[in-house]
Parts: sequence; structure tokens; C-alpha cells
Amino acid sequence: MEIVQIVAFALVATVLVVVLKEHRPVLAMQLSIVVGVVIFLRLFRYLSLVLQLLTDMTLQASISLVYLNTLLKIIGIAYIADFGAQVCRDAGEGATAGKVEFAGKLFILVMAFPLISAVLDTILRFIP
Repeated sequence: MEIVQIVAFALVATVLVVVLKEHRPVLAMQLSIVVGVVIFLRLFRYLSLVLQLLTDMTLQASISLVYLNTLLKIIGIAYIADFGAQVCRDAGEGATAGKVEFAGKLFILVMAFPLISAVLDTILRFIP
């Protein structure tokens, strides 16, 4: 099971980061970022599989791909903002992490307006 390998890799890296943090904090933070990127790259194959399944389901349901693209961008923004906030927290910058999360939420809200508008239009068509 790949999850066991990923967790084992993360635990070993965490121990190294904790040990390095005492003597070389900058190197510890760089290692932490690299570990996050490596784990993401390891999951990329599964991410592409999920994207393909979502695209197939969208086409079968005759839903415009514009909505799926918007939804995927929103999910991407959420993950990127969360990753950035976690890196900031790991560096001891909780205030900066909060601002990264706020920026992510704001971008998500902006990206969601077309979806919200389409849902409202659909609802209004059903109301006589």
C-alpha cells in the first residue's frame, strides 16, 4: 500500500526536521517544503486519475466543462492556500498563515461567482 510508504517517508522526514530544527532551522524548513512537494508529486498519478473520472462524469451528465474547470480551480486554490499556510505555520509565522488562508478564501469566493450565478439562474427558471 502506497499510503504506508508515504506515511513512513513523512515520519522519517519529520524526525529529521525536528533534529535539524535545533541546529540548522533554515535547512529544516527547506527539507519540510521538499517533503511536501515530493509527497504531492507522488500523488500526482492519483490526482490525474480523479480528474479523468470527474471529466468523464461531467460529459456523461451533459454538464458544461466550464463548471468542472471552475470547480477544479477552486479545489486547487484551496489546496495551494492550505499548503502555503502550513509552511508559514511551520516557520512560526501564524499571522502570515492566516493571511494566506484569507487570500485563498477570497479567491475561492471570486471563482465561485459564476457557479453561484448559474445555480440562481436555474432556480429562478423553476419559479413561475
